Formats: sequence, structure tokens, C-alpha cells
Amino acid sequence: MRPALPRDHRCAGDLCNEVPGIDSDSTNSRVMEIFSAHRDRASLAVVEGERPIGLINRNIFLSQMSKPFHRELYDKKSCIAFMDKEPLIVDAQMSIEELTFKTVEFGEKALADGFIVTRNGRFAGLGNGLELMAVVAAMQAEKNRQMMQSIEYASVIQRAMLRASREALTSTLDDASLLWEPRDVVGGDFYHFCAYPDGWFGAIADCTGHGVPGAFMTLIASSSLTQALNQLGPRNPARLLSAVNRSVKELLGQVDGLDGTPESDDGLDAAFFWFENATQILNFAGARMALHVLQPDAEQLQTIAGQRMGVGYVDSDFDYEWSISTAQMQRGSLMFIATDGMTDQIGGPKKIAFGKRKAFDTIVEHRTQSSSAVCEALQAALAVWQGEQTRRDDLTLFCARL
Repeated sequence: MRPALPRDHRCAGDLCNEVPGIDSDSTNSRVMEIFSAHRDRASLAVVEGERPIGLINRNIFLSQMSKPFHRELYDKKSCIAFMDKEPLIVDAQMSIEELTFKTVEFGEKALADGFIVTRNGRFAGLGNGLELMAVVAAMQAEKNRQMMQSIEYASVIQRAMLRASREALTSTLDDASLLWEPRDVVGGDFYHFCAYPDGWFGAIADCTGHGVPGAFMTLIASSSLTQALNQLGPRNPARLLSAVNRSVKELLGQVDGLDGTPESDDGLDAAFFWFENATQILNFAGARMALHVLQPDAEQLQTIAGQRMGVGYVDSDFDYEWSISTAQMQRGSLMFIATDGMTDQIGGPKKIAFGKRKAFDTIVEHRTQSSSAVCEALQAALAVWQGEQTRRDDLTLFCARL
């Protein structure tokens, strides 16, 4: 478990973990010894003299060295063979604000691998990208006015981080549609898709908050999911939910907080799922979010409910274990997931919530059309229902024909 973070962070040096690096002349065998002895270490800095020259990612290194004959080939060779030669290197005096933008510029690599901290050009230690995001989220309430000035740029960044998942979905499924609409310019919903030789993984999540605070929560949750996928693989959605839950609770100070007071009561609802190509079986795990399936010969949608435990939040158990639900998917089946921005939207003549029934009826009515046509019909029905009412929440719809 990570130690509780101090409340006041002004520069990169405040996030520096003074862990030793490894000399560039050291062998890969020595790197293996260090990672084996320190299983919580996600990366290892490579130094030449006192100057950092690269960063070795634990997961990438172990993956490479586990290939046939790689131990024999690389054990005695220099550790620079598997290092990232262009890691994020920052001076200890760099402000948290500047460090945040630097991290975003470097992309998800810096969030997952962390960054190198120097003092007067000499290696001082490593910083954790996820801890940086947690600090930024905690500072958000105080920095909201300043951050709102760059909210349009934040939207570009958030959409860029989601682009790879959308491209993976498009290249994997011939008939799939994904609608992502923040209530404000940026939002607290996010999605994650990635393809593998034997199947594909997907996630739809609804984080606490709207706008900039919600967007920062998506950074924390999305990065936690990426780290969990690297460590556990994509085939067990329940284990992934549990791993993200532990990570979010630690990062937001919900476990052993300062003076026993939690620093944040934030979290997310989520649906994680794995589809296996060979068996056509869908494995699903949900945290206060359901998955709906319309089989070709069925008259109504089948709902696979999630469990009533959110990810993160003060009242969720740190070691909670989600369970997996499986569904044998017939060819041509529709699967559908939506965040509560659809069902909770107020409208209609009685000013009540849109609800699930109208959504399900719309899907059944358009079941023979493409998934994009189904999503368009849902969006149109919701717009008519909303009328002149204000949008209540971010909205994400996912529909796919398998």
C-alpha cells in the first residue's frame, strides 16, 4: 500500500521517491534481481555516472525476458537493451502545474511508467504518474478557476486519450457504435477498448463529477485500468474491477487517510467485459452498471446486472471481489450498455426520468438496423424526451452486433 501523500505539493521534488537507480553497465540479470526483490517497483532508472539516461518498465522488461531463449541471449548484456531512451525527466523544482502538462504531453506512457526527478542534473529518484494525477485531482477545487481558462484544450487532450480505444473498436467490430457526450466540454465518462488475438476487451465507466473534476477522475481511473490490464491481462473482468478499486482507493486517500479522515469520497460505476472469439462467450463484471443483450430470437432484452458496489468511494470494501457473469452470444446478437446520463434524464410532460423501458423499446423497434442506427434512434428519442430541460449528466452509449 502506498504511503499517505502530504497535502501540500508545490513542485516535482515533493513527489520524488528516493529509490536507487541502476548503472548503465549493469546486466539484465541484475535488473531481473532488482525487480524480483522489489515487486512493487513499476520502473527502474538507468544512470550513467549520476546522470539519468533511461527508464526500464517492469512489465515490458519481464515480458521480453520471458520469451524463449531471451534469458540466455540477454542476461549478461547491458540493461540499456530494454530501456526507454526518452523518458520524462524533470527537475525537482518544476511546479506541479508544469509537471502536469509535461506528463500529458508525454501521454499515457508517463502516467503508467512514471518520471525521473533530478536535482542539478543528478538523479534524485522517481515520480509516480498516478500519484501525480491524484494530487492534481485533490488540488482541483482550489485551481478550478485557473483550469477553466484552458478547458477547451483539456477537451482536446481527453478526446485524444480516448482516440486509441475508438480506433481499436472500429478495427475489431464491423457493426459497433459508440456515443460519448460530456454534459460540459469535458466529462467524467470514459471508455476503453483493446483487441487481442483471441478476443477483445471493453470497458464503459461513469466517474464522479462533471466537467474538469470528472475529467481528472477519468485520468486516474483510466490509468489504473491500463496498469491493471498490463499486470493481469484482459480475460478476467472481475479481477480487473478489484484491481482498479484498490488503486483508486489508495490514490484518493480513502484507505488510512491522514488523521483517519478520507481525503476523497469519489469513485466510478463501471462495466468491464471480455469477448472470446472462438467460443462466442461474453464475460462481464459490473459495478453498479448493467449490460443488456438482445438475442436474435428473443422478444426482449436480457439484462445482466452489475453488483451493488461502486469502484472507489469511502464505503466500498478495499478487498471487495466482483464476480463474473457469462453469456453465450448467438451470431447477430445486440449488446448494449449506457451510463445513467440516459436513464436519469428528466423530461416528458410529467418531468420524470427517461428510464430503461423507453430505451429498451427503442432498441427492439430498431433491432434489424445497424448499431449506429440504433444509437441514433436512442439519441433522437432522448432529445425529444429532454425537450427544453437541461442535460443532467454525461452520456455514453455503446451498442454492438456480435
